[in-house]
Amino acid sequence: MPAPKTVTIYCASASGFDARFAEAARALGAALAGRGVAIAYGGAHVGLMGMTADAAREAGGRVIGVIPERLVEREVAHENLTELVVVDTMHERKRQMADLGDAFVAMPGGLGTLDELFEIATWSQLGMHTKPIVLLNVAGYFDHLIAFLNHAEESGLLQARNRAIIQQVADVPALLSLLFG
Repeated sequence: MPAPKTVTIYCASASGFDARFAEAARALGAALAGRGVAIAYGGAHVGLMGMTADAAREAGGRVIGVIPERLVEREVAHENLTELVVVDTMHERKRQMADLGDAFVAMPGGLGTLDELFEIATWSQLGMHTKPIVLLNVAGYFDHLIAFLNHAEESGLLQARNRAIIQQVADVPALLSLLFG
């Protein structure tokens, strides 16, 4: 598999209570920019999303935000991106972000992050793409989700080959090693 040229990142529009989330967001944005890898993400200037985008831009990286018009109207759109794509619906946003990415990384986040993660994993399961999908399990944030996925496999409701679609790493250096060798 060739190294990704664009990584789609799913993460929170909040910062969370653990400072390690923000540290990882900034480290990921800067590290990808340093490798000349573009970032596609949800287009907000707030939370972990904004931190990742800011760090990438500060490091000279290309950042593409994809945001529904409704969220632009709420004044959360990031104004310092390489490109901001405004779409009508969340479905269009997810499709655009999927098309842009050569790999997908989920950082700590809430319902939106999980929605995006599971939709892109389902698309892989259905053979709609073969791009890597990785949980950046900062500070063990996804431990319970990983345990659930393993439980689903052990219960015979998730095939091992489909469980393997979602990989996990503990930190940014491990993520870079996984994606770039």
